[in-house]
Amino acid sequence: MQHKVLILDFGSQYTQLIARRVRELYIFCEIFPYNHIPEDIDDFQAVILSGSPFSVHSEDAPHPDLSQIKGKIPLLGVCYGAQYLANEFGGSVEPSKVREYGRANLSFIAEDEPLFDSIEVGSQVWMSHGDTITRLPENFKRIASTHDVINGAYRIEGEKTYAIQFHPEVYHTTDGLQLLKNFLVNIAGVKQDWTPDSFVETTVKDLKDKLGNDKVVLGLSGGVDSTVAAVLLDKAIGKNLYCIFVNNGLLRKNEFENVLHQYKDMGLNVKGVDSADRFLDKLKGISEPEAKRKVIGNEFINVFDDEAHLIEDVKWLGQGTIYPDVIESISVKGPSATIKSHHNVGGLPDFMKLKIVEPLRMLFKDEVRRVGKTLGIDPELLGRHPFPGPGLAIRILGDITREKVRILQEVDHIFIEGLKKWGLYDQVWQAGAMLLPVDSVGVMGDERTYEKVVVLRAVSSTDGMTADWVDLPYKFLQETSNKIINNVKGVNRVVYDISSKPPATIEWE
Repeated sequence: MQHKVLILDFGSQYTQLIARRVRELYIFCEIFPYNHIPEDIDDFQAVILSGSPFSVHSEDAPHPDLSQIKGKIPLLGVCYGAQYLANEFGGSVEPSKVREYGRANLSFIAEDEPLFDSIEVGSQVWMSHGDTITRLPENFKRIASTHDVINGAYRIEGEKTYAIQFHPEVYHTTDGLQLLKNFLVNIAGVKQDWTPDSFVETTVKDLKDKLGNDKVVLGLSGGVDSTVAAVLLDKAIGKNLYCIFVNNGLLRKNEFENVLHQYKDMGLNVKGVDSADRFLDKLKGISEPEAKRKVIGNEFINVFDDEAHLIEDVKWLGQGTIYPDVIESISVKGPSATIKSHHNVGGLPDFMKLKIVEPLRMLFKDEVRRVGKTLGIDPELLGRHPFPGPGLAIRILGDITREKVRILQEVDHIFIEGLKKWGLYDQVWQAGAMLLPVDSVGVMGDERTYEKVVVLRAVSSTDGMTADWVDLPYKFLQETSNKIINNVKGVNRVVYDISSKPPATIEWE
């Protein structure tokens, strides 16, 4: 039996971080909305209650039924989770009189408390709340404080129920990972058996059982997720996996040929379909970002459907869906507000009569890379920067023309190859160039020019949910700018984007 942990989500922006930190301990965990507690609750060895943007006194505050959990399964309440337990069982939670946001330090830790094993007074923690627990219920014992938060942590006597007012999942809490390990491993007895090797072994066996001799068709993108999904499926069903790599005319320079060559060396059953003209013709005259995405998405499904019909008796569609996409689709408030069309989790048009298989649906991006490494996939492919599904279409602001695609492919190629040459590529999570719908005055030789402006963008991130712009060396930017302007006809100005996410997104459309 796999040891696993349940995280109940109360809508906190940090919930995914809790899961990521638990996974760092090689422990499997799943996130469920607080109002959809799984029926197989006895299969979980521990439960964590997340934080929340709500106050326990709000009309619409989450009020889960914990009768099958509290006192029966080891339980850790974090922030709102701590306040909810205290309030629900007779304590007092009131608005804070002092600001309780940001860094704080533990000023008191009770002796011989296993939750704080190897954690010392003075350890830095991260607070983020508007209410505070002013009085604990009976049988609740205070086990830690900060200078401003008396009831910084407590436990319930006679139960393996603990609660903390701070966030152990954020990096600002210095000993956060140690605290989670203390709770999960030492107190709850959860085994650290969630490793890339065990994932591959279990997943390949499950795929064999699920798929048998059925045929699966999978759309490859050249990216990490679809590649790792393909190799797992190949291990399970071999030649019954049919991979299709579609050129939508919006890939990077020479990417169609390069990726096909890379896959050929991996022994995968891959067919390249060059549909560049088909996509570019459909996009003619369309400039609105969402409209462009929809045209590309619909046309991809049409091309894919045409190709799938050429294979007899295909029953499954393989997808590289990963866990953040799944969480997004089952969040506390339903799918988050649409910033842009994203991964189509489990959704297919009615005319595609295929069942879906998603071997990576429980993995975060960094875990996908670790599994890829275990599978022996080329490190260069695993280290590739993420590339948007609609490709260069959402990096060309405004309408799409073949000439604009040519310009941006050349610019992007110079930028990416420059990052590799300078040894900067692996320090950047994602990099690319944008083509603006702006003509700029310039001078080349003695002649006045009126040509395009391009933007270079490079960000650091772990999962793309937040990102910071990368402080690339001035000399590199200078060299890259000169090379672009001197070699790419149609561009006379290069700028560098220094916006972080939030408030800006990584892509411009």
